[in-house]
Amino acid sequence: MTIRIFPYAGFVGLAWLIAAGWSCKDPFDEAATEWPAYGRDPGGARHSPLAQITRDNVARLGVAWTYRTGDMPNAGESKANTFQATPIYLDGTLYVSSGYNRVFALDPDTGVPRWIFDPKVDTNVPGRYLVSRGISAWRDDGGAVCARRLFVTTTDARLMAIDAATGQLCPGFGTGGTVDLNEGIPDASPGIYSVSSPPAVVGDVVVVGSAVADNVGVDVSPGTVRGFDARTGRLIWAWDPIPRSPADPGYEAWAPEDAARTRAANVWSVMTADPQRDLVFLPTSSPSPDFYGGMRKGPGPHANSVVALRASTGKLVWAFQAIHHDLWDYDVPASPALVRIQRDGQSIDAVTVATKAGNLFFLDRDTGKPLWPVEERPVPPSDVPGEEAHPTQPFSQVTPNLVGDTTLRPEDAWGVTDAEREDCRAMIAGARSEGIFTPPSLHGSIEYPGSLGGINWGGVAVDAGRALLFASVNRFGNVVRLIPRSEPDTPLPGEVIQGQLGTPYKVGRRLLSHPTTRRPCTKPPWGKLVAVDLTTGGIRWEIPVGRFPGTEQLPGSEAWGSFTLGGPIVTDGGLAFLGATQDDAIRAFDTDTGHELWKHALPAGGQATPMTYRSPKGRQFVVIAAGGSIGLGRPAGDHLVAFALP
Repeated sequence: MTIRIFPYAGFVGLAWLIAAGWSCKDPFDEAATEWPAYGRDPGGARHSPLAQITRDNVARLGVAWTYRTGDMPNAGESKANTFQATPIYLDGTLYVSSGYNRVFALDPDTGVPRWIFDPKVDTNVPGRYLVSRGISAWRDDGGAVCARRLFVTTTDARLMAIDAATGQLCPGFGTGGTVDLNEGIPDASPGIYSVSSPPAVVGDVVVVGSAVADNVGVDVSPGTVRGFDARTGRLIWAWDPIPRSPADPGYEAWAPEDAARTRAANVWSVMTADPQRDLVFLPTSSPSPDFYGGMRKGPGPHANSVVALRASTGKLVWAFQAIHHDLWDYDVPASPALVRIQRDGQSIDAVTVATKAGNLFFLDRDTGKPLWPVEERPVPPSDVPGEEAHPTQPFSQVTPNLVGDTTLRPEDAWGVTDAEREDCRAMIAGARSEGIFTPPSLHGSIEYPGSLGGINWGGVAVDAGRALLFASVNRFGNVVRLIPRSEPDTPLPGEVIQGQLGTPYKVGRRLLSHPTTRRPCTKPPWGKLVAVDLTTGGIRWEIPVGRFPGTEQLPGSEAWGSFTLGGPIVTDGGLAFLGATQDDAIRAFDTDTGHELWKHALPAGGQATPMTYRSPKGRQFVVIAAGGSIGLGRPAGDHLVAFALP
């Protein structure tokens, strides 16, 4: 590990605050000024009470400073790194991690580095996904060494504790400051098993998930979630989403041979917590592999779910499954945000489930029971030999699907010209398309929304005062086909074929887009920001966001939106901030109306979730990582950009 420490001016002292006439709570109240966790609070609401930047002055927002991490893709890397991190701000310092898992401590007013920690991740391992969405913090009230520590998870599956003041490893944690997360995980091979999201910290327990490579095969790594002692790194508990023995809850829903061989269902996205209830909420993913379930028959409980565990013990409290027997790579990708629902004059503590399928569910935080009715609706059966699609899927009877109409017929094909539209119509007509949850088929099925559609890892933001929830939503489709293993790999234009070893079928996937123009065949908007009313469950407003690359000169393209990766935040200034789009910009929206009030270009795509804080000098900043995205076709960047008023 390499650590570089830079000189910097000391923090603003309490004596200075008193001399300047400030009270200890206003305007430098810690709860208001800081952003101490990925979603700001343990429940991931991504709401800040700061209001220095308002609807009236946001148009004057400009770049205050830019810091470049230097972590740009190398020629030999198997997959370019992706700078998706949301920084945290506490104790007067801004902390952020890069795709190489390097951690940077920055001056919040200038962006000047105070120290840099380098875990020396090997970036040239084939298949390794070089991404870090952030880090977590914890304070040891009784500790003298590493009293404030940062927990860093790496793409080579290590959990590291570093001193927030110095950037040095904490010697009492694990072995020299490090816990090897590969230990105890079968088939945890490089390029297959990694960690991409920050851990959840609940009390003195650090809860860690994992990223398991998709569509490699049945026999990959299990998606075990583990809790470690925040002081020592000692393993406290481990919980596998797939029940392995008759004593495990949910085992009765599995055939014994399927439960024994099925892996994944891992938690690759961001977890949230309710420390007062000693609960941690896990968004789980698909069992392995994603697009063929003949080796894992049945609904697969605890996969594709939000699962509540007792944080201190790892014991299952409840689980709500958003997708039964996943055949579409419909992981629960978004961190479950904790909200408060007003209903019949009562305030109910709730947790949200936002899905790639575009569905949004609200559950009782203590029981996992839906607070608004959920209906099990019939969905199309599979016609693939060996597959048994689940006959129903859950739908909210109150909150409509945020994607909109998910039925896609040939006459629904979209195109700028008649020829483009005809080509798209032929693509849809040549595939099986029976609405949402159409199973994969041998000749190709329309998956709408696609696996990057609906609500992805950008998740949601909650403004409790306005009783609004905000989500960025993608509206585009994929064409998915299963290929008998005996057939050669002959990809169609734009198609990627993956092995799904251990099953009779490989899988081929491609965007439902025109082969020449690359524009989606689905009607725009292709990306939008949606506000959901937390008192009724209905949609308050929705607007297109971004502009699809190459459409700038086409009339009306400003209303078409673009694909998004990244989520919104909200502030008491009446603003929602969102990067995420393909046109390399960050925007501010009026939370009451959805009107776009401000837009600023970024040096690369802002495929990350922003954050905001007030520095010791009293200035509110909005910060976003501009790292681009391979998946969205945006060039890579290494920029952390901070905006403030003049």
